[in-house]
Amino acid sequence: MIRYGVIGTGLMGCEHIRNIAAIETAAVAAIADPIQRSRQWAIDACRADWQPAVFEDYRHMLASAEIDVVLIATPNFTHRAVLDDVFETNLHVFVEKPLCTTLSDCRHVAERAASHKGIVWVGLEYRYMPPVAAFLAELAGGSVGDLKMLSIREHRYPFLEKVGDWNRLTKNTGGTLVEKCCHFFDLMNLAVRTEPVSVFASGGQDVNHLDEVYGGERSDILDNAFVIVDYENGVRAHHDLCMFAEASREEQELCAVGDAGKLECTVPGGVITKGNRKTRSCEQYQVPGDPRILHDGYHWGASYLEHLALIESIREGKPPAVSVEEGMKSVAIGLAAHRSIEARRLVHLEEL
Repeated sequence: MIRYGVIGTGLMGCEHIRNIAAIETAAVAAIADPIQRSRQWAIDACRADWQPAVFEDYRHMLASAEIDVVLIATPNFTHRAVLDDVFETNLHVFVEKPLCTTLSDCRHVAERAASHKGIVWVGLEYRYMPPVAAFLAELAGGSVGDLKMLSIREHRYPFLEKVGDWNRLTKNTGGTLVEKCCHFFDLMNLAVRTEPVSVFASGGQDVNHLDEVYGGERSDILDNAFVIVDYENGVRAHHDLCMFAEASREEQELCAVGDAGKLECTVPGGVITKGNRKTRSCEQYQVPGDPRILHDGYHWGASYLEHLALIESIREGKPPAVSVEEGMKSVAIGLAAHRSIEARRLVHLEEL
């Protein structure tokens, strides 16, 4: 059994517990959260045959619990401090996205992770969604020829409620384009397979949370944006985010265009459309469900598949499939996008 210790048992911590509960070869052996209600949520999410040790202070869990891997699902702004304590152990680490809320914190974590004996894995699970994985495989196989343009749209519902409403303030999340969109910047980096150079963005808070105040501070999280990323090889990528678009046919749409054709993908629908420029023809197919998925959860089975991949890496001594460096790059693009919106100008990644 791979024994997990879960730090932070709010919305995502409990979602991870439910995924782990569907994996026969894994168990949650310990949970830690300073809030009693959250600890009870975690206990309720555990399998009946588990008897996890329960801690208010995660540092006591690190010192005494019999675990193999630490899963960190605490608020974004706490990741660096929690990781510093975990790096004093030799345990494997799974840290939820975004890696950190600032690039200096990301760099600090990357430096410490480089000498850490355990695997350090960043939770960017969107790459494991079966339709997205099929889309990326098609691109890698040359379906569009030489990729020139990439567009990713997410039109969805507002941010979910989290414990203490910590995700309503940019200072806690790193900003919407870090907190939410790091997933899509990670997918861009995977698809383009070269370094991002510059970012130009426009966005605002126009509909959601406008009159909400927390601890005397008004909510300041963006609810819509356009982000354009230019890459070293000349590819242009675009992200279109709207978080007041519940009435959408699909939550996500991915589109890639190259010199030989066009590739489209819908999520959760899972329909891929391949266009051939030479023949001016299109074909469609439905991405089959992955038979390994035993828990769909919030991300259509992606988190479940990511845990299977993490467990395989631990057992076989493989490097993490989602590295700290990849997590840091996804944060950097989000931070550059926020700077672009605030300064109303193009931002070069080298500025960060």
